[in-house]
Order: sequence, then structure tokens, then C-alpha cells
Amino acid sequence: MYDKPFSLAERRLQPGGLLNLRPSSPVGTILYVEDDDDTRELVAYLLARNNYKVVPAESYDDALLLARANQFDLYLIDNWISGGSGIDLCKKLREFNPGTPILFYSGAAYEGDKHQAFAAGAQAYLVKPVDNDELIEEVSRVISDAKRTQGAMSA
Repeated sequence: MYDKPFSLAERRLQPGGLLNLRPSSPVGTILYVEDDDDTRELVAYLLARNNYKVVPAESYDDALLLARANQFDLYLIDNWISGGSGIDLCKKLREFNPGTPILFYSGAAYEGDKHQAFAAGAQAYLVKPVDNDELIEEVSRVISDAKRTQGAMSA
């Protein structure tokens, strides 16, 4: 009847299904900075389906306010955002938060764009578009690496 079995998350969505349980706690909280509404909604939905809590921001100023007021496991930012650049945002985030990892997810594909992001303090850079699985894998890797590094530093 089905080509593949339902994933656990999909089973939770089945009406009246035995696994229609409350979702487990999120595996991470992400501040996602993207000024394109459609992209922001799609990526936030994808991340939420993979058990991440996503706090969206559509501008440089919104992102700074949210970052100063909340604790995040990852900053996921586009290089081209309303009110400033992702590079400038990255530098500003590093001024008051050197530990939270930053993953750029941007259409800015030149090597110079990537070098600027890493020089500003980013841990990873993905060029849009990427396969959904690749985005989830990179988000998971960056968060895991940061938690492992923080754990080693506190031991």
C-alpha cells in the first residue's frame, strides 16, 4: 500500500494512531535569520519536522534583539538580510556570544563570501539550494560539534 513505512514523526501525525503522542523535547533551538518569507517558512517547517525549535527573524535588528534576549543552540543566517548583512550580523553576535555556533545558509556562493563568513566567526557555510537532508545533517553536525566542544571545555 505504501512505498515506505511512515517515520516516527509521520506516525505521530496519524489521526487516532497508537503513536499519536506528544512530540519529544526539541533537540535544539535555532534562531533562523532569513528575509525571504517563503524560504523562511519552508526551512522553519523542515527544521521543526526534524524536532528543532525554530525562532524566525526577518531582519538584522530582529535577529539581534532575539539573540540578546534568548539562548540558542545555533544561529542559522542568510548573508543577504534586511537591515544589514549576514557577515555584519555574525560579527555582532560574536561580540556578545562567542560560543553559539553560526551556520550560514545563503545564495552567496563566491569563495570570498565563504571566507568572510568564517573570518567573522561562522563554523559552517552552505550554499542554497541544498538537499533537505543535507541541511538537516549540517545543522545536526554543527550543534553536536559545539556541544562536544563545550563539554570538553567544562570537564
